[in-house]
Amino acid sequence: MPRIRPILTFAASAIVVCACGTRPEPVMPKPEIVVDGLRHQEILPLAQQNYAYRWLEITLEACARDVERIGAQPTVLSRQMFVWANAMFDAWAAYDSVAVGTRLGAKLRRPAAEHTAANKREAISYASFLALCDQLPHHVDYLRSAMHDCGYDPDLVTRDPARPAGIGRIAAEAVLAYRHHDGANQLGDELGSDGSPYSDYTYYRPVNPPDRILDPDRWQPIPFRLADGTTITPGFLTPQWYRVKPFVIESSAQFRPGPPPTTQTNDALLREQTDAVLHYNQTLEPEQKAIVEFMRDGPRSTGQSGHWLRFAQDVSRRDRHGLDDDVKLFFTVAGTAFDAFIACWETKRFYDSSRPWTLVRYYYRGQRILGWAGPKGGVVELPAEEWYPYSPYSFVTPPFPGYTSGHATVSGACAKILELFTGSDEFGVTEVRNCCSLTEVDVGVEVALDLPTFSGTAEIAALSRAMGGYHIPIDNEVGLACGRKLAAWSWPHYRDYWQGSAKVRR
Repeated sequence: MPRIRPILTFAASAIVVCACGTRPEPVMPKPEIVVDGLRHQEILPLAQQNYAYRWLEITLEACARDVERIGAQPTVLSRQMFVWANAMFDAWAAYDSVAVGTRLGAKLRRPAAEHTAANKREAISYASFLALCDQLPHHVDYLRSAMHDCGYDPDLVTRDPARPAGIGRIAAEAVLAYRHHDGANQLGDELGSDGSPYSDYTYYRPVNPPDRILDPDRWQPIPFRLADGTTITPGFLTPQWYRVKPFVIESSAQFRPGPPPTTQTNDALLREQTDAVLHYNQTLEPEQKAIVEFMRDGPRSTGQSGHWLRFAQDVSRRDRHGLDDDVKLFFTVAGTAFDAFIACWETKRFYDSSRPWTLVRYYYRGQRILGWAGPKGGVVELPAEEWYPYSPYSFVTPPFPGYTSGHATVSGACAKILELFTGSDEFGVTEVRNCCSLTEVDVGVEVALDLPTFSGTAEIAALSRAMGGYHIPIDNEVGLACGRKLAAWSWPHYRDYWQGSAKVRR
């Protein structure tokens, strides 16, 4: 079983700028891989799922359906998942002897005789259902069906705190009231927005047009070519996210790092970073392609928040969690991802830095280089102006600035919070997948990716973004460090909620 060891940078001298193209040798299929131990995203029989685990499954499926409907919006997804986890936690806390809710503190605490597993299941189900219907209104039919499958009436409306359904509704409504005007613009009613949910109201405008580089250090919108041949050029996704109210951290700028290299401040380093990305693009092996695709997460991607909540489910199965443990775990991971996205987007908005797409065209304009030539093209000689990341043409590069990497920041944060929650960096999970099937023709190569530690998994996530051509390495290295700092600072605050010492944040 191959163990993929992350290396975050390559020597700039490895870059190839040449006059002849090459194509990869055909790869023979490998024997089927047998995994001894925990396999990522292994299906847990319904009868073995506690209701926190089950509602996370429902949440991730509803989010994936929304991605199919409108495309991936990782910032929005992280908020939707946290609103669910927050409502679930606050409903559960009413039936715990010590824990306090995030919005109403201990005001919902029920008598000890009511602290039963059945009451907890019912309360978190109604809280989850109400929160998810608010966050994912296009999927209410699916959520109603899920509620029926859990054994509850989706039409029941009560705010009676003596009933678990009432506790669930009260808890969810308090979270929703707090979040509806938290700066995300969920309702589309912020002054300056166009009225649509999550639309920008901060008047962001890119410095560079899609077809010209006016400033190589600033972000440039990148055209996507869809399956029907049409071209779209997405704008900066949720540029207002730096104004979203975090959950635990004090401000979106609390962990802002120093500036990235630019053509004006350290041109040699920036070119070296660009060359490292080109080297990856020219030399990707099947295992590396599998990493890129695994961390990119495919057409139903629920973003890094969803990816790390899946990893949290792996932990739940590994450690044989019950409902109480999973409520706390999913609440903590979802909240950490939510705050990490806010911190990352503040950095992206503040520095507005470019992506490899722009940098390759800037440094190598008018030259021919080796690069990946699309799903059936292999690696060939091509004009720098036609260079592409290892990514489908319909999703060339995420539509927002590069520094810092969202994958790296959120992965660094979630990996650290999982280490702190479990008391160990050990993970011990294996992901088995077909190489290249999401980007190229399926070559029939099955690859096993060992994920022995949380920190190593975060490093692989960060590495994948340089290998894929989405980020220069420093975007990922600094993002990892910022995420880890954020999680270490945040951990005591999460623990305070279930230990009963947290104060309600206004």
